[in-house]
Amino acid sequence: MGSRSTPGQGGASRRAFLKSTLALGGAGLAAAAGARPAAAEGDPRITEIQDWNRYLGPGVDAAPYGVPSAFEKDVVRRAVPWLTADATSSVNFTPLHALDGIITPSGLCFERHHGGVAEIPPQDHRLMINGLVDEPMVFTMEDLYRFPRENRVYFLECAANSGMEWRGAQLNGCQYTHGMIHCVMYTGTPLRNLLNEAGLKSSGKWLLAEGADASAMTRSIPIEKALDDCLVAWKMNGEALRPEQGYPVRLVVPGWEGNMWVKWLRRLEVGDAPWEQREETSKYTDLLADGKARKFTFEMEVKSVITAPSPQAPVAHGKGRTVVTGLAWSGNGRIRRVDVSLDGGRNWHAARIDPQSFPKAVHRFYYDFDWDGSELLLQSRAMDEKGFVQPTKDALRKARGANSIYHNNAIQTWYLKTDGALENVEVS
Repeated sequence: MGSRSTPGQGGASRRAFLKSTLALGGAGLAAAAGARPAAAEGDPRITEIQDWNRYLGPGVDAAPYGVPSAFEKDVVRRAVPWLTADATSSVNFTPLHALDGIITPSGLCFERHHGGVAEIPPQDHRLMINGLVDEPMVFTMEDLYRFPRENRVYFLECAANSGMEWRGAQLNGCQYTHGMIHCVMYTGTPLRNLLNEAGLKSSGKWLLAEGADASAMTRSIPIEKALDDCLVAWKMNGEALRPEQGYPVRLVVPGWEGNMWVKWLRRLEVGDAPWEQREETSKYTDLLADGKARKFTFEMEVKSVITAPSPQAPVAHGKGRTVVTGLAWSGNGRIRRVDVSLDGGRNWHAARIDPQSFPKAVHRFYYDFDWDGSELLLQSRAMDEKGFVQPTKDALRKARGANSIYHNNAIQTWYLKTDGALENVEVS
């Protein structure tokens, strides 16, 4: 039987946790004490005039570009200062614990940079296609806008998401363990439209995408993927890309690791073999237990996480009706099923998947139950439409060892305490 490790405190056995949860039923149980809202009679917030009823508020021009409420000031991206030596080659994290639905607000999408944010005037930007093509071409942004466009909802996940958890529970927050992901609607033109414009030679088997930032990020992409569902995108969530997301134009490589989604896209070179760049050899490869490294592991495998309750989103209401919610996604397509466990994987309950879902996008799931105030071990487990099931940490380590940084899609565990606080623990 697996065990849990709780940093900084002595651990009770997993059996004790399981024993305390076996009597807990699933959704639809009778409401426990404290589950219903309080009666309204006598509540001064109802019976008395409040300041927001008494005084006029700001007018329509007070914020020409809308901003969140001041009461939501803590819902922001956050970095881990000790994680990297310099912020220009670093990452910050999406506050997954504070969000709902499947679309990530543009201002909260995590950032990953290798040379800082490139500030490029759109009128000065150029995109070149060269190599094994009939006619090398250079496109301005105005040229790109004239191509047929499409709107697509996709998740983007950094291959290093959850990477610090390979050797055990590390960071205490969903934002930090899983926050290198976002899901938005992209607007752009299929990459194949540009490649067809230049004319692909039959010897062209790979594509090199290059960014215009100071790091000159470059990645090799198989031509089959380039001609399938890749986009050259200039908008996200209906507005122009944010500078940190690649303004004025980026590559979208659905379902594949985020490092391939080259931002500030400036060049596409067609070749007959992969280029073996730094970001696909010494980086973004999977070091196995025998010392060999797997490369070109492009797809992001089936994965899920409970976003609330979680360490940054404790249970504040006490016993009674409780909503578990989270995200599931897969580079293979749609999510078919998500199960939730309250006892560390001993028993599983089918979660409800919100019907707003798309292939290679995040799926929002919910599980409702009545909490009796006992300690729980919360987990989620996803299955995609190709039948792949999210593995336990032990199963993943058995297959790949513990040397990796990338592609950790193991089941995450949150330990819910009797006071409603939660902690990142490991149930193997």
